[in-house]
Amino acid sequence: MTQDRHATLGIHRGASAPSGGIPRIRTLRRASRFALGTIAVLAIGAALGIAGRMAHSRDLQAATRRQQAVYVATTIVHRARAGATVDLPGTLQGYFESPIYARASGYVRKWVYDIGARVPKGALLAVVETPELDQELQQAVADRARAAAALTIAKITAQRWAVLLQRDAVSRQAADERRSAAEQAQATLAAADANVRRLRALKGFQRVLAPYAGVITRRDVDVGDLVNAGNGGFPSALFHIAQIDPLRLYIDVPQRYAPSVRIDEPVTVTQSELATPLHGKVVRTAHAIDPVSRTLRVEVDLPNRNGRLLPGAYVEARMPVGATGTLLAPDDALLFRAAGPRIAVIDATGRVHLRPVTLGRDMGRTIEILRGLHDGDRIVRNPPDSLADGDRVSVISDRAR
Repeated sequence: MTQDRHATLGIHRGASAPSGGIPRIRTLRRASRFALGTIAVLAIGAALGIAGRMAHSRDLQAATRRQQAVYVATTIVHRARAGATVDLPGTLQGYFESPIYARASGYVRKWVYDIGARVPKGALLAVVETPELDQELQQAVADRARAAAALTIAKITAQRWAVLLQRDAVSRQAADERRSAAEQAQATLAAADANVRRLRALKGFQRVLAPYAGVITRRDVDVGDLVNAGNGGFPSALFHIAQIDPLRLYIDVPQRYAPSVRIDEPVTVTQSELATPLHGKVVRTAHAIDPVSRTLRVEVDLPNRNGRLLPGAYVEARMPVGATGTLLAPDDALLFRAAGPRIAVIDATGRVHLRPVTLGRDMGRTIEILRGLHDGDRIVRNPPDSLADGDRVSVISDRAR
């Protein structure tokens, strides 16, 4: 039975395998191995492509983070202590500055000095022709001569009537009238003399002179211009003159620092156009607080022997102040938002916190912070407008205040 079964199985196997079956099976096996190899190659290629894309994505994200990083300069805020200074704005002025007006009306015959000219005291600046004044002076001289003649005859008459009175040839009333007429003639002559002196003094004003040594800063007149002395309209200045050595500097010191201002205290003055600072001193104060601005007016004198300082220039004065305990922040740290002023404070992790602050006095380069900051806070200088609360920043420099 077993042998028959095996024989039967052999017959069936032989009958089921057609001619060439074994090579086809081998071909199928080779095809399957090739397909598996292709799949493996594709899988490796896909894996390499995914890895490349992931690396490129990481590089792109890193580059994006680098481009999105905010680099800032910072400083540390401190309270004002003894030896601190305050920077205040000011404008240079000539020690003397005067507009020069004509005291006699007429036409300008000539002018001598132009702008920028240095003139000594008493220098001739211009000459004014005064034809009307000349006529008035001639008439005044004639009136004075007539008054003198009237006085002469009045005196003679009074003397004659006095002699007649002694002889009782005239009444005392008549003699007194002649004496009074002589006194009136004397007063008339005195008035005529005064008028002549006045007109001659005005005639002398046709020569416009410099009241002090200085520099002509403006010339508002030319030959042929009609100038008015103010008796027939609004007068106009012919020149402006300024004494530029030394110069005056007026600065307004906030009330908080007013008690620390001392006479003869040194003051350092800086001008953006000049490389070296200038040194002056406090010469006087107003000794009163302005109720509108709550400041003390202080005058500083600056030597200007070489003339490099110009009146009207904007400068900054650095004054020493006592210990006030006020927090001072640089003015370039402020951010003005719709909700009010903010200052960007950086914490230990490098994140930004926009703190609302209450501002005090503007000191020029610094500003008082009454509330919102603490001593030792690290703040951002020149923050970008796009800076938002919670942003992470990178500090590139730490500048002193």
